[in-house]
Amino acid sequence: MTDALTDHAFSLAGARAIADPDGVLILPDSDTLIVSDLHFEKGSSFGMGGQMLPPYDTRTTLRRLADAISRHRPQSLIALGDSFHDRLADRRMDGADAERLADLVASVSRWVWIEGNHDPAPPPQFGGEVRHTLEINGLVLRHEPTEGAAPGEIAGHLHPCAKVRGQGRSVRARCFATDGQRLIMPAFGAYTGGLNICDPAFARCFGATPGALVMGRARVYPVAAKSCVPDRYASAS
Repeated sequence: MTDALTDHAFSLAGARAIADPDGVLILPDSDTLIVSDLHFEKGSSFGMGGQMLPPYDTRTTLRRLADAISRHRPQSLIALGDSFHDRLADRRMDGADAERLADLVASVSRWVWIEGNHDPAPPPQFGGEVRHTLEINGLVLRHEPTEGAAPGEIAGHLHPCAKVRGQGRSVRARCFATDGQRLIMPAFGAYTGGLNICDPAFARCFGATPGALVMGRARVYPVAAKSCVPDRYASAS
């Protein structure tokens, strides 16, 4: 990450928030960095099942996370669930990666692991505290989003992506899904996929397709819901 990256400031349920192009959210009033769905050791988990992937996803994710911490220097970091791909992920982690993760946790005054569906009991050896939910200045942080109205909620789990079509071409990228009242975080892990925000799973949370803060290489692009299309989209002939 470099200083050339351009953050996007916006209001979330009346609170100041900043979306980073690398996929982290900053709450400046509490000096908090939020990241979601790191999925450490997803590659080694797939390898155990016979699907061979390069075993460097944890290292790549740690490097990006270290860059984000260095860029923003938060007092608190909240990992919003599914930080570890499964209950044995810490046992498969390379020793150098495990040491680097512990160092990152120690570098922040407060590190909170939110419990996820993949890691309902995050391993204790890296430090930090474990919570099911957390409230910060009126915002409620949890892993799985609540269906129905939930103003002030920040969640993960759904790995939002947006497909934007225009001028004869389309672009699909990770995004923050938000209607200004609640937000679903993009997945941060190197091997995490994405669910299109036009999927009914998002409508069950927002009541309709939400808007998107789409992550570009160097900046975040606000995109209205009406400009987002499903993955299987065919223009009218």
